[in-house]
Amino acid sequence: MPYAGRADLSPSLQRRLPMHAQDIHYNAFNNAWTSYRRRADRQAVGHRVAWAAVKRPYRRDGDRWVRRTSLG
Repeated sequence: MPYAGRADLSPSLQRRLPMHAQDIHYNAFNNAWTSYRRRADRQAVGHRVAWAAVKRPYRRDGDRWVRRTSLG
């Protein structure tokens, strides 16, 4: 089911992702949810799309996510 906003993300995502990354995650998930509405696995696809979107501008540093210095 799509997210209404950052508050709907799991507590672990709220703890580990910066606010901007949380926005990226829930927006990408919601877009995928709409785009893949005919697929039975659209929730799983939505999560994969959301993480791919977060990983472009952010990288993991321990248990937290930090902005990449270069997107290249």
